[in-house]
Amino acid sequence: MENHQLNQIIKDCTKGKSKAQEFLYVEYAPKMLGVCLRYSKDSAEAEDTLQDGFIKIFQHIKSYQFKGSFEGWMRRIMVNTALEKFRKAKKIPLVEETMDATDDDDDNYSESEISIDVLLNMVQELPDRYRMVFSLYVLDGYPHNEIAEVMNVTVGTSKSNLARARAILKQKVRDYLGVKENNLRVC
Repeated sequence: MENHQLNQIIKDCTKGKSKAQEFLYVEYAPKMLGVCLRYSKDSAEAEDTLQDGFIKIFQHIKSYQFKGSFEGWMRRIMVNTALEKFRKAKKIPLVEETMDATDDDDDNYSESEISIDVLLNMVQELPDRYRMVFSLYVLDGYPHNEIAEVMNVTVGTSKSNLARARAILKQKVRDYLGVKENNLRVC
């Protein structure tokens, strides 16, 4: 879609035109669902987050200033919606640990041996807090200080939760591939 077309659709959305909103939803929902899946335990929760995120997008589309990527602006809203749902749910107690967050193993595995869908399912199976920190840090590139701020934890806790998520994922991948020796590196 051309930038001019997108700008017109955004302007029509600010005027509340349902056809423009429908077009925007159809165009971006699959990508945004992928974002939501990374922060959700299953597809039903991801779809719920997607719907809530699009409601917020349409409520706040007037605040988009046509600077930077519109898709990036939408992605940020989806991530914030998922984090907001997580904070409201408070499903697990705060995990305060001190654990070395660096994994200096230089071990590798063949990427062709495991599909992205299997990996996504493994990420979704992580405990909520670990899944959030892993997704924010590894998949969306947030630094630990921002993760700590949005999740209301310390930087050390963020690093610890990331290390634990990596360890769990490493074990899941090892189990999936039937690998016995310690030769895997997870993000």
